[in-house]
Amino acid sequence: MMNEKDIATPKRTKQILDKYGFSFKKSLGQNFLIDTNILRRIVDTAELTDNTGVLEIGPGIGALTEQIARRAKKVVAFEIDQRLLPILKETLSPYEHVNIIHQDVLKSNVKEVIEAEFDKGQDLAVVANLPYYVTTPILMKLLEEKLSIRTIVVMIQKEVAERIAAKPGTKDYGSLSIAAQYYAKAETAFIVPKTVFVPQPNVDSAILKLTLREVPPVDIMDEDFFFEVVRASFTQRRKTILNNLSSHFVNSFTKKDMESCLMEGEVDPKRRGESLSMEEFAILSNLLLKKGIV
Repeated sequence: MMNEKDIATPKRTKQILDKYGFSFKKSLGQNFLIDTNILRRIVDTAELTDNTGVLEIGPGIGALTEQIARRAKKVVAFEIDQRLLPILKETLSPYEHVNIIHQDVLKSNVKEVIEAEFDKGQDLAVVANLPYYVTTPILMKLLEEKLSIRTIVVMIQKEVAERIAAKPGTKDYGSLSIAAQYYAKAETAFIVPKTVFVPQPNVDSAILKLTLREVPPVDIMDEDFFFEVVRASFTQRRKTILNNLSSHFVNSFTKKDMESCLMEGEVDPKRRGESLSMEEFAILSNLLLKKGIV
């Protein structure tokens, strides 16, 4: 059921934007949702309880924030655009357990924010409609910093969601898939058509659900080196893994020695990076490290 007071109705959104004379900044990737059913499905996907603390990134005029606030114990939202602060103060005034932080999340110490804003050991989730232009940096920051978060549920560009959740041997599978899936189980929950936004973006979106892992799915000797090997393997997708890795580690190994390493790791040198599983990359990176490629 739609509540007449919901922020995310076309009529109310227009009223709020008109009242404040707000104009969208393309540079900030601002697209506001005007469909409460979609917003509720996003919140459902995060499986919030009345004890959950939620981090939001880019609350806009508060459409998603409002729906989260109705289910969660506390919401802390990062907003970079100062023009939105007075709007949020008004639209979210009924929700005393919402705190807006005027910061760029990419420059923030998120761990410190969590410690300051939430109870120790509290169930935590990230729920957000992320700006397209900074989707990957934000997600990787949240994952790499190993925060005490149970799940990340975000609306992002459909194409990026497909890449993050992709399986080996598919066209979407790449270094981003492996990086994200090293830290979390990834799934696309549902697709969001571009028609439910104002202004309307050029592409459809998807709701990506990341369930963070307590331990990585593979054993590796050095995380940084593992990801270097993965990235190098996808430098030129049409090249074999032998050619990509030989080019990248040209100062460490001859092509013949690299071929021997691949064979020892039971990886056919003629395969392409997109065909290797995370487990195979783990075995290979550990082997290369032992052979002295540093």
